[in-house]
Amino acid sequence: MSRLGSIGARLYRGEVGYDFVGKRMIWYGISVLITIVAIAGLAIKGLNMGIEFQGGALFTTPPTSVSVERAKEDAEKASGHDAIVQKLGNDTLRIQVGGLDTKTAAPVTEKLAQDLGVPSEKINTELVGPSWGEQIANKAWTGLGVFMILVVIYLAIAFEWRMAVAALIALVHDLTITVGIYALVGFEVTPGTVIGLLTILGYSLYDTVVVFDGLKEGAKDITKQSRFTYSEIANRSLNGTLVRSINTTVVALLPVAGLLFIGGGVLGAGMLNDISLSLFVGLAAGAYSSIFIATPLVADLKERDPQMKDLKKRILAKRASEAKNGTADDETQDAVPAGAAPVVAPRPGRGRPASGKRR
Repeated sequence: MSRLGSIGARLYRGEVGYDFVGKRMIWYGISVLITIVAIAGLAIKGLNMGIEFQGGALFTTPPTSVSVERAKEDAEKASGHDAIVQKLGNDTLRIQVGGLDTKTAAPVTEKLAQDLGVPSEKINTELVGPSWGEQIANKAWTGLGVFMILVVIYLAIAFEWRMAVAALIALVHDLTITVGIYALVGFEVTPGTVIGLLTILGYSLYDTVVVFDGLKEGAKDITKQSRFTYSEIANRSLNGTLVRSINTTVVALLPVAGLLFIGGGVLGAGMLNDISLSLFVGLAAGAYSSIFIATPLVADLKERDPQMKDLKKRILAKRASEAKNGTADDETQDAVPAGAAPVVAPRPGRGRPASGKRR
């Protein structure tokens, strides 16, 4: 068995682990800090909306040796507006200029052809009206709202309302981080970006539901036992699926990274680059929220329940009594959260007679 597989098996059996739930305040603090930075970037810099949303013209030139810097300068001089220039894989240039319409695009095309030294009929011109972008944005918001509502309803029925709330907060967390990074770095927002954002919601939800399913099974008839608190069961469920979550995320990120760095960086694929960029950022944020946010939030909400409070009080009192009397057995050892220090019975000669039996 591989080393990673061995660790995964030990995590699943609860032999080793990390106390994710017990240190949840650290993860909450990190998430709050990241979210504040993302919102600040969004408020200060705003999003760099593509011409699909604000309207304008897209010029695609034939293969040319003209540099991106010179093409940008020529496009801005010809149009009087800011331009975004990308060099594609076959040495063609993709020039975006906002604020142009049918009347103003034709003379700009002629001027560009003259400045770049290419035939004007070889320049492909596409015009996009701002109303089309507004329709796309409205449909994206509608799709996002419907998705969120369906997720909450499904999780509330399949699991419980606390899990639905935690999953919803994790999804909003992922979207906020992704959009904030776009604002801070200045990535252009296109319909491909919107597609990527909607896609990452499913990836983000997958790992969360897997952990929730294990948690639901482990917490069945929880009040009838005196070994684990709800937070401890939540932590064991999280550790049991940790390697699976990491493997799923890595396997998903590798092809997306290929699309982003090879398809976008080397081949210069425009729409493909936009989709893969949002996917890459969103998948990384989703992996973080599934492990460090969603399950600890469920434990926090569940521990407020009177029954869970009574259970925790009873278990802690039992452990304190066993530790005081030196009667901690294997069952008590198993009750310690994964990643925490085990309960150790006093050695012979310190308050109790030696029994002659090795422990």
